[in-house]
Amino acid sequence: MKKPKKLRSRKAGLPPGSLVHIGEIKTRESGIALLDFGPDGLVETRLAEIRDLTGYRQQHANLWANIYGLHEGDDLMAIGSAFGLHPLLLEDILNTNQRQKVEAYGDYLYLVLHRYEVPGAPACLVQDQISLVIGQGRLLCFQERSSQTFEPIRERLRKPQDNLRAAGMDMLAYSLIDSVVDSYFGVIEQLDEHAERLEAEILGTPGPDVLEQIHQFRRCVSQLRRNLYPLRELLGGLHREHARFFGTEIQLYLRDVYDHTVHILESLDDLRELATSLLDVHLTTSSHRVNLELRTLTVVATIFMPATLVAGIFGMNFRSMPWLELPSGFFYATGLMLAIATVMVVLFWRRR
Repeated sequence: MKKPKKLRSRKAGLPPGSLVHIGEIKTRESGIALLDFGPDGLVETRLAEIRDLTGYRQQHANLWANIYGLHEGDDLMAIGSAFGLHPLLLEDILNTNQRQKVEAYGDYLYLVLHRYEVPGAPACLVQDQISLVIGQGRLLCFQERSSQTFEPIRERLRKPQDNLRAAGMDMLAYSLIDSVVDSYFGVIEQLDEHAERLEAEILGTPGPDVLEQIHQFRRCVSQLRRNLYPLRELLGGLHREHARFFGTEIQLYLRDVYDHTVHILESLDDLRELATSLLDVHLTTSSHRVNLELRTLTVVATIFMPATLVAGIFGMNFRSMPWLELPSGFFYATGLMLAIATVMVVLFWRRR
């Protein structure tokens, strides 16, 4: 059963900064995971209540707070008050239908990213919004639900020898962005494999629902391309307009992520063209199969037409006709029909 959505129309007439959740509630369980780290150590903590986060005392140079399942305005207001977040930023976090974007609010940066999964057919494309608030020594990550997207980064922070611990918050922010962008390659590969299965089915024995699957595939690719297209603008702005939040070396890494995004968009363009070609192939093969069936029916009908003609002639009510008075007249007429049919079959066979 499809989960109910909270629509944007609920905010009609409300003042700017009103904290109203918009979108699907994908989990009723909320949680907070903290990674307090620096060159000299790491403290990993899980909190049960929002007030535990607002009263948390940072022990190391950097704090990464991962918050998921948060859809209550009062809880988000408490976090905003504790970390000095702008009301418009809090409003955007609760609106999970945001396009991917980047905005600067004084001494912190706000990013909206999307995470995608293809649990089944492409019609089941699942989108989750990830909001990143990057500040001096602090990074807040808001997710709609818990996921394993950032687990490799957590594993890196748990290793004392990894240089991510000693790096600044800009390196952690880059690692999160890179992890999200790299996850798109897995989605592209799944869509590509589904396209290959569709092509094999179309050229083989297509089922009755293959046309619907093609349309679902096209819709999925178009939706994904439309949602990812702003990501190129976002990453381009990070090292042009918001360079002060990232060091010189990190800007080089961001350019590399930008190149990955361009590659992903080009792959989506190829998939969109492939979806169109799959539809053309399906229509062409369907028309070809109909033509083959019509040709078979035409050959059968043509073979039996002389027999119908002979039977019609001998069925005419004339008193004097050849073979009518002969005892073997029926066999002569039947033999004539079979002889004509045999000659036609041989001619059709030789002409393929």
